[in-house]
Amino acid sequence: MKYYLILISSLFIPQMLWAMADTKTEEQYIILMMPRSKNINEANFMQVMNNFQGPPQARVKVGLAFIFSYLRNDVNELSDSLKSILLNSEKTNTPVWIKFDGEQWWQNRPDLWNWWDPNKPGYDPNNRTNVEWRWWGPEYALKICWRNWGKQLRVLPPTNLMSPKYRKACHQSMDVLMPIILNWYKTLPEDKKYLFAGLNLGWESAIGINSFYYPNGDQFMDKPKSEDPQSGAIKEDVLSRGVVQQGFAAVKTAGIRDSGDITEEDLYKVVKIHLDDLSKYAYDFGFPREKIFTHGWGNQNAELMYDAAVNKYSCPGWSDYWYSKNPAENAGIMRNVEKSDAPYWAMAEWNLLPHEKKIWKDAISTILNLPGCKVMCVYGWKGKADKKQVIEAIHELVVESATPFKEEINNKSKVLE
Repeated sequence: MKYYLILISSLFIPQMLWAMADTKTEEQYIILMMPRSKNINEANFMQVMNNFQGPPQARVKVGLAFIFSYLRNDVNELSDSLKSILLNSEKTNTPVWIKFDGEQWWQNRPDLWNWWDPNKPGYDPNNRTNVEWRWWGPEYALKICWRNWGKQLRVLPPTNLMSPKYRKACHQSMDVLMPIILNWYKTLPEDKKYLFAGLNLGWESAIGINSFYYPNGDQFMDKPKSEDPQSGAIKEDVLSRGVVQQGFAAVKTAGIRDSGDITEEDLYKVVKIHLDDLSKYAYDFGFPREKIFTHGWGNQNAELMYDAAVNKYSCPGWSDYWYSKNPAENAGIMRNVEKSDAPYWAMAEWNLLPHEKKIWKDAISTILNLPGCKVMCVYGWKGKADKKQVIEAIHELVVESATPFKEEINNKSKVLE
């Protein structure tokens, strides 16, 4: 990445050396994650965007994000929804960030995961090869897992990220959705190209953290959810996440190993192959690298899994809830920002408590002043829509970013030559 190094003495972290993107990266995005609906319209867009009106020359743009879980929903319904979102983006001059998910939700494809119930759609005992295992063979295939995104949920067994059938299903869904985005982007006038903030691939891509399996988990399938264990996953444990080890199916299918104990390197390798493949598929389809972003994950201790988000086809992105006020303290992200040769990177999932104006404004300013940060995506915006102080913080940042770039440098910094 190429930057001008700037010493910013007037920011809220005094005497810290910052790197700001050069003039090619002046435009940055604060993206608000929204629930997706096939009936979304112009009024839905403006209900949010009216809070953030700013001068047209503002460098910081507020936009909206939408998730397309292409194995959870019918892809034709998703196509209609996508067309509507892009149409209203152009009508309202609202940047959009489109996220493809084939990992966290895949209810609509029992033909891939139902290996155990002949009385339900999609049953095929060979589907054992498409889900994760708890040891080195399909006889150890999982039926159920749990996830905790604020509260614990029962979820389907996780995908075997290396399963050829699973990978084909991802590609086929992307084949339907990608042309809609790319054709729209190509036909945008030059002065509206900024409306496409990016295509986000993966969703906290990892193994065993967002779909974890309790010991003897199958015994709970026919019991009330109230009887489920509640201990959850332990993010500090980079292998089993404090529950039952997974990853055997993906590691074996990838040809990495087929016996012995799984290592952190093994898990990193399969997730990297997964994100490399999705990124290359979008890149080969015609998306420019600067518009493709991955969504990786890692714990607060800078684990190796962070590195899986970096490849030569896309710009890396990560979640960060551990260092929300200052991701410069996240050694896993900063390690990879430094080594990546991508033009940008993204804070692909972010949130912060409490909802106080100064805290949010300082945190977002810090993130957008990190080297090469192009996009930050605020998750759960629906729950913050009535948070006046958060809205005020973001709006002020938009207005203040209208200061001409050279003038801002003169006022806040000294260029190091």
